[in-house]
Amino acid sequence: MDKIDAIVVGGGLAGLSAAYRLADAGKQVILLERGDAPGSKNVTGGRIYVDPIRSYLPDIIGSAPFERHVVREMITVLDEGSAVAFEYGNEKWKHEPYMSYTVLRAKFDAWFADQVAAKGAFIIPRKKVDDLLWEDGRVAGIRSGNEEIGAHVVIAADGALSFLAQKAGLRQHHKAENLAVAIKEIYQLDEGTIEQRFGLGPEEGAAGLFMGSVTGGLFGGGFLYTNRDTLSLGLVVGIGSLACSDGGFDAPGLMEGFVNRPEVQRWVRGGELREYSAHVISEAGIGTVPKLCTGGMLVAGDAAGFALNLGLTVRGMEFAIASGVMAAETAVEALDGNDVSENFLSRYEKKLRESFVLPDMETFRNSREVLDRQRFFTVYPRFMCELFDELFTIGDKPKESLYRTAKRVAKKYVLNMETLKDLLAARKL
Repeated sequence: MDKIDAIVVGGGLAGLSAAYRLADAGKQVILLERGDAPGSKNVTGGRIYVDPIRSYLPDIIGSAPFERHVVREMITVLDEGSAVAFEYGNEKWKHEPYMSYTVLRAKFDAWFADQVAAKGAFIIPRKKVDDLLWEDGRVAGIRSGNEEIGAHVVIAADGALSFLAQKAGLRQHHKAENLAVAIKEIYQLDEGTIEQRFGLGPEEGAAGLFMGSVTGGLFGGGFLYTNRDTLSLGLVVGIGSLACSDGGFDAPGLMEGFVNRPEVQRWVRGGELREYSAHVISEAGIGTVPKLCTGGMLVAGDAAGFALNLGLTVRGMEFAIASGVMAAETAVEALDGNDVSENFLSRYEKKLRESFVLPDMETFRNSREVLDRQRFFTVYPRFMCELFDELFTIGDKPKESLYRTAKRVAKKYVLNMETLKDLLAARKL
């Protein structure tokens, strides 16, 4: 069959990065996106750490329409009717080069798609890929409906569920405990209100993490990001935890309860709800990263499971960009050498191991195992909130010493073998 150089399936950051690099190398490339446009189906929070990826796409990173550079971290631990909040800021985060930015993916991905098209790649939206084509035991293109498109190389960047990786035999079906559902709302607020409310300067941003009762004791947490004139607010809940829970999962109700907490309302009050979305994301870590290539095909981004949740930070976008570029570079080398065998394409994994992607994934391979302990979402938030309640409450009886108060509350919640087990597990982080 007639073949073009490469087909990229999926118009997220991995797919766009791969198509950009392929087109920049002068290769014929088609990017297929099943949504209305790249970014239209994305639910990322989101925040991108740019230091690891500046060298991969310097033109893109240097001119991208990011929202605000993050200068403040906020952590809020919630129990029913009480909360403890922490903030951290660093003066160096206020100066270029900035470490991280908030980002609206619908806006950013649309802009990125324009840059990809300007390089000569063809982007075809509303195109669902149904199957792979095979020739001599290698992937040789894709089938979409009744249409067949041949390609020397296919790059699967089709998201966390990646049906293409399954069809190629590179991964098994996902297990519920390796996935989570992300729910996000976007609230419109003017720039001045955001900067005054969060104590930010022009173009400065804040990132917030919420944990505890917001997820009803299930694995997960809440997030908040300040964009230029909107707030991204949402929850992430483990699907495995949901499957094991007694009650039914009411996503709108859980989100409504989160938004109506006074600790959240202080930030979003007066804002106009503009968007509501939900999506499945990967929470598995390196333990379920699939085989990354076969003859004629490479897997990148979320499709390869490149996402990392450390509790305090959630990473994925920089993994997507870097893996997309490295997949494309491997494809370019294979095309130039007229060798798209699995043996040649395995250079892709070597590139990933020599970058930050697989080393970071390997370093934190146990993060999901450590964090997936119910006490982190029930007992410890309750302990923290009750401790501060006892310390700050002044009643009509003589008050005991601060040490005795702390010891009494700690004995109630954390001075036990279960806490010791959690601490021993935390050494794996």
